[in-house]
Amino acid sequence: MWFSKDARPICAVLLLHDRVSACLVSLEGEVYAQSAVYFPKNVANAADAFRVISTCIEKAVAFGKPILGIGVAVAGMINTETGTIVTVGLAPFLDGFPLETELNRRFGVTVCVDQDTRALLVGDRWFGQGRGRRNFASVYIGETLGGALYLDGHLYRGPAGAGGEIGHTTVDIKGRMCQCGRRGCWETIASSKWLRTEAKVRRLPRPLSLDVSRLLTLADKDVPGARDLIRDYAFNIAVGLANLQQFMAPNFIVIHGDIVRGGGPILRLIQESFHDLVFHRPGDDIALVFGDGECLAALRGAASLLLSELLNFVI
Repeated sequence: MWFSKDARPICAVLLLHDRVSACLVSLEGEVYAQSAVYFPKNVANAADAFRVISTCIEKAVAFGKPILGIGVAVAGMINTETGTIVTVGLAPFLDGFPLETELNRRFGVTVCVDQDTRALLVGDRWFGQGRGRRNFASVYIGETLGGALYLDGHLYRGPAGAGGEIGHTTVDIKGRMCQCGRRGCWETIASSKWLRTEAKVRRLPRPLSLDVSRLLTLADKDVPGARDLIRDYAFNIAVGLANLQQFMAPNFIVIHGDIVRGGGPILRLIQESFHDLVFHRPGDDIALVFGDGECLAALRGAASLLLSELLNFVI
């Protein structure tokens, strides 16, 4: 299928706990007219947040042609049957907000709302390293953890979009309390928050601003504790990825998020632990790869979700 270069674009939106990004995406995948706005520190209700979201979208759509519709990727749990946000763990003011309905009312176009990791997967499927594959997974590793599966040529959502909460699978029944209220979730040992907390416990310099890239720099400089922390972090990430592989066998996992800033060195450490933890069947080729910047992939994926709905094309 080919699209006219003069076709109307799609407005793609990425809604995170602290900010919203919007852009226009052509039907060939070109991204332009990008806009981003942070939520005010004192935002306390969905109405105020929606004004910020609407303003960001308005800036993007003012750029040119009328849009075909709006595709939204949300970093939280979504009811895909109603387009309602179930919960955003780090932004409770958005819980229960009927985002699809409100955007449709505000802009008068078709709106598709889904989870950000599913949008990442669709972006990988149409434009990234998942292209041409019948089975693979996309996983986001940052302040939160999430995943999505492409199985036998189709995106798996679960009832009303309930699937993908891999960050809340239990990896330690006596582990730390998670922000979700449960104990020992994978997110409690493999998120960016865990990395900063451990850096403080292990007395690494400037722990509250630590990310994986700076941790690798500290390890290269032989700062005490840095090498041990980076290896522990890589192992903790590998544990969740191995559980995903053992249960669903996607065999190809594309990783997005803050962890990608670590590049080849952290990927190799994750791969070492991962391959020690999974079974290997004769003839299986199991791979972990880093994806593109998660913002761009998620925005393209959000646009693709909307286009799929408009074309009645089952992903």
